[in-house]
Amino acid sequence: MQTNLADFIKDTHEGQEADAILRKCVHCGFCTATCPTYQLLGDELDGPRGRIYLIKQVLEGKPATRQTQLHLDRCLTCRSCETTCPSGVQYGRLVDIGRKVVDDQVPRPLMERIVRTALKESMPRKWLFTPAMKVGQMMRPLLPAALREKVPPRQDAGAWPTTAHARKMLLLDGCVQPSMAPNINAATARVFDTLGVQLVVMSKAGCCGAIRHHLNDHDAAKGDMRRNIDAWWPAVGAGAEAIVMTASGCGSMVKDYGHLLAHDPAYADKAARISALTRDLSEILPDFAGPLQARLRGKIVRRVAYHPPCTLQHGQQIRGKVEAVLRAVGVDVSLCADSHICCGSAGTYSVLQPELSHQLRDNKLANLLATNPDEIVSANIGCLTHLQAGTETPVRHWIELIDNALAAA
Repeated sequence: MQTNLADFIKDTHEGQEADAILRKCVHCGFCTATCPTYQLLGDELDGPRGRIYLIKQVLEGKPATRQTQLHLDRCLTCRSCETTCPSGVQYGRLVDIGRKVVDDQVPRPLMERIVRTALKESMPRKWLFTPAMKVGQMMRPLLPAALREKVPPRQDAGAWPTTAHARKMLLLDGCVQPSMAPNINAATARVFDTLGVQLVVMSKAGCCGAIRHHLNDHDAAKGDMRRNIDAWWPAVGAGAEAIVMTASGCGSMVKDYGHLLAHDPAYADKAARISALTRDLSEILPDFAGPLQARLRGKIVRRVAYHPPCTLQHGQQIRGKVEAVLRAVGVDVSLCADSHICCGSAGTYSVLQPELSHQLRDNKLANLLATNPDEIVSANIGCLTHLQAGTETPVRHWIELIDNALAAA
């Protein structure tokens, strides 16, 4: 693709990156075949190729319009197109750059500004989000349906292990997961404790930055990143083996710290080190397949459908590892038809684009339930909450399955 970027962007780091990404695109259209919004809407401008053209026009100086903004807003940033693209176009990075430029040019309606500001200012702050979630859980039966589906029932996390082990890894607690599903991290800590590894949570580490970054507040997102790096750095220096992620959305973002802070002289090297240490849970547990098999083989008799989050299979390019761990311990696990397609959660997308989000969720659940599972498992808090709101079949994190089996064994 030939480009001629406008003066306002061409000499910036973002402009140079966007130019390199645009030049990789060969217009083949393979991406449209796996784009969820193109499949639903059938509009070229609601597929990756069309959105690339829109971003190219804006970066070359054509004024953005409200319609441009709407087409970019409808993108889930699921990055399924990146998995499909034969040319290696890094669409996710391009759309982040394009959305920011468009938002700077096109004022949003008042109600949109209010909702987006509320999301990016409340969700990353645990001291705001946690009390609000507790109130919501207390009043859940009285909430309207649209709000009730965002508020999961209160959950008992169980005990956090207290044994000190020589092997230590860091665990990102996150911003919304501790109040929405506290058992996920507690279950992870118990599993690792059984395997002789201590998980350590640094109190000053919080939101990974994904919420603000994908709502186009890139400066505030970088502030979240720097805070986490500062919180983790002493433990990294003390020999922490890895930074474990139980939410694949957070893992995808933290693995990108090195890229996003590459031009920050004070943090570039540290960010690269943090990204290199970051591992999804499914990347670590295969190293313990032997001990897990010895304890759990034949202990889990439930039939499970696994939904791989987009941030895991497309964002981090990790596929097959969760299923392999579950099968190694004897779980009857299956993928559903179109398992590569997004469930519609996509961070704040389910709030900002509820109609499209619900269509995608209904399609995903129909495919998952067609496998006749006893329960559904996934690897990201957003997917879990979103899917559970649409079905009576239990939906939980796959590590909880392992934790319960170890406790029973």
